[in-house]
Amino acid sequence: MKFTEYPYERPDLDRFKQEFTSLLKGLEADTLEEQKASVIALNELRSEFDTLQNIVYVRHSINTADAFYKAEQDYFDEIGPIFQEYITEYYKAIVNSRYKKEFEQEWGSQLISLAEISLRTFSPDIIEDMQLENRLSTEYTQLLASAKIMFAGAERTLAQLIPFEQSADRDVRKGAFQARFDFMSAHEAEFDRIYDELVAVRAAMARKLGYPSFVELGYDRMNRTDYNADMVANFRKQVLEHIVPAAGKLKQRQSERLGLDTLKFYDEGLTFNSGNAVPKGDPEWIVANGARMYKELSPETDEFFRFMQDNELMDLLSTSSKQFGGYCTFFDKYKAPFIFSNFNGTSEDIDVLTHEVGHAFQVYSSRSLNVPEYAFPTFEAAEIHSMSMEFFAWPWMNLFFEEDADKYRFNHLAGSLEFVPYGVAVDEFQHFVYSNPEATPQERKQAWREIEQKYLPHRDYDGNSYLEQGGFWHKQAHIFRTPFYYIDYTLAQLCAFQFWKRSNENFAEAWSDYLQLCQAGGSKSFVELVELAGLTSPFKDGCVSSVIGEIESWLNSIDDKAL
Repeated sequence: MKFTEYPYERPDLDRFKQEFTSLLKGLEADTLEEQKASVIALNELRSEFDTLQNIVYVRHSINTADAFYKAEQDYFDEIGPIFQEYITEYYKAIVNSRYKKEFEQEWGSQLISLAEISLRTFSPDIIEDMQLENRLSTEYTQLLASAKIMFAGAERTLAQLIPFEQSADRDVRKGAFQARFDFMSAHEAEFDRIYDELVAVRAAMARKLGYPSFVELGYDRMNRTDYNADMVANFRKQVLEHIVPAAGKLKQRQSERLGLDTLKFYDEGLTFNSGNAVPKGDPEWIVANGARMYKELSPETDEFFRFMQDNELMDLLSTSSKQFGGYCTFFDKYKAPFIFSNFNGTSEDIDVLTHEVGHAFQVYSSRSLNVPEYAFPTFEAAEIHSMSMEFFAWPWMNLFFEEDADKYRFNHLAGSLEFVPYGVAVDEFQHFVYSNPEATPQERKQAWREIEQKYLPHRDYDGNSYLEQGGFWHKQAHIFRTPFYYIDYTLAQLCAFQFWKRSNENFAEAWSDYLQLCQAGGSKSFVELVELAGLTSPFKDGCVSSVIGEIESWLNSIDDKAL
């Protein structure tokens, strides 16, 4: 069934509650068979609800101006926390079941771990707080999507500015970035007010649930069962020691390639004077070549990508009123992933076709696990699939970039390395925010600027007052919508670097381990999945240094000035 054919009708919360409560009583039954049957039936009911919620989310994000789906999104923002209360009752039932051990044998210990951590993060006392958090997050998304910026003779969205930000003409680059941050600056008070309210309501939830601060609650909400803030801080320390200097060298090389005395923030988007590598065809051509790539990569990826195309499960073009960014979600009822993006004519279009496809291929590969909690793994593990797929696709980059394929590969690897310091900066900033919830908007921006200068010492804002005063983070949606979801990308990047290294040594063996990782879905914790894939944990001392040398050697072997 095609995505456009998926039926939608607003779920009746009272009917859902009645059915859920009735099925929940089955977890008090005397026999294991009866209790297992109740779990299966409850999961089917959850699948129906989750699928309807995701249909609304996708259709609203495709067109945030659609009044019907905006109203439906508002509805789910309100009832989502109430639904969570029912799920909490389910988790209580399986954790306290006389057959808990048998459940673990049937579905794995990760389900019980996730249930136990979820019980700590929810109480009916915070339902109104969760509803407010949802409303504020949606308000932020709609504010970004509302951008209609006149530039180069036409009205542009934020996504549509990106090609101009990568222009070989420095004045065009500067103008495009100026237009972006003029919009952000004009709405600075709104961004600050939304985030101020988000921090306050999250701190309030932490207090009500008995946490020392939202830091600990935030980690539990991210389902981090096998690492903590101290381990993350040690990882950031490794990044500061090994990757920040390497990224600085790359920025110096970029400045020399571009013939600039000083690399300004609006220069960072251009990697080569001859222009960045861009796809050599239109979106339809890109997708057709993507189909060829995945056909040649493996039988599994061929089957998956044909499924996505046949069922129209990708919405890739940037259009007016479309939500900014990209994502992958999953319609559990139909066992179907969905990819959302904003193609803009840059190499990012190919990154989407590999990154978001990595997510979608994983959830497609593990769709038969039939445990809702296992559809996707925890966030940092999920990003391994996406970032690693980007590297497994390297042999096919000639299809998209033709003679500029090496230019793309150099920029991709260098950019991936340069991203890590930014990623840990976002994480350290969030630790500051939630350890100091009473900080003012101005104090937060000052803290961001200091952290930014620590991890991104090369960044030069050329006197832009909004950015010099610490406003850059306003554009990072994760900070608003999903607190503490960002270190995940950097942890996964270190795992993806290992797959890159291994694929250069033995592609078939590396791919086999990657496929096994995808098939495991979310049935194990992050550290367990890393081990399953034959990778070294990023938390282990020496992990960062074990790959940085290989990456620098490859980059140094390329005559980047000739590209």
